[in-house]
Amino acid sequence: MVRLNKLNRKDEFYINPYMIEIIEKTPDTVITLINGKKYVVADPIEEVLQVIEDYNKIVGPTSPQIIFKSYDFSDE
Repeated sequence: MVRLNKLNRKDEFYINPYMIEIIEKTPDTVITLINGKKYVVADPIEEVLQVIEDYNKIVGPTSPQIIFKSYDFSDE
């Protein structure tokens, strides 16, 4: 998890960098996760990218393990 700051700059929160789909500069930094949830953060996009890069240096650039299965519960 990487630490980011909310827009009020007083509160911080942590986000899983492997769940990030898009990071936009609009002029605020907007982070969109793969589930569609969006976060607007006070951190400049360059700092967000640096924090993610530093995180990957520590834990390694692994991808999330997302498995989609289809189950058939019919009595056939």
